[in-house]
Amino acid sequence: MTNLESSEPARLSRQLYRNLVFVVGIIATFAYRIIVVLNYYSQLWVEISWYIGTLGFIWYFAHRYRVENKRDKLVEEKQLAEKIVSQGELSAADRESLAYILNGLKTSKAKWNYIFIFIFSVLALIYGIYNHLTLWLK
Repeated sequence: MTNLESSEPARLSRQLYRNLVFVVGIIATFAYRIIVVLNYYSQLWVEISWYIGTLGFIWYFAHRYRVENKRDKLVEEKQLAEKIVSQGELSAADRESLAYILNGLKTSKAKWNYIFIFIFSVLALIYGIYNHLTLWLK
């Protein structure tokens, strides 16, 4: 077992947490985008949805910041980019760090959150334009 790896229970716990953060990101995205619809029905639900979305995004983006910061620090501390460009010798710790970074990129669900953000945003935009046009044309 390497320094960056840990026991199976810890790995499973991290995976569960990553899945939770993924779901939180989707819920936050949906909560923000549904406000366009809720505006026509209930101010209370608009506010509830706004708080859910805001809290969800705080959690999601704090998590993403920690992940990206950890990767950046590894690359900088180990001078991985410089070693690869100069074809310098990679130590076992360097290889371990690179494997950690690449596996994290490979298994990240962030791109799926971006897809949901894009889809929900387009749907909210279409709904908002449609409702405004129908109101203006009456």
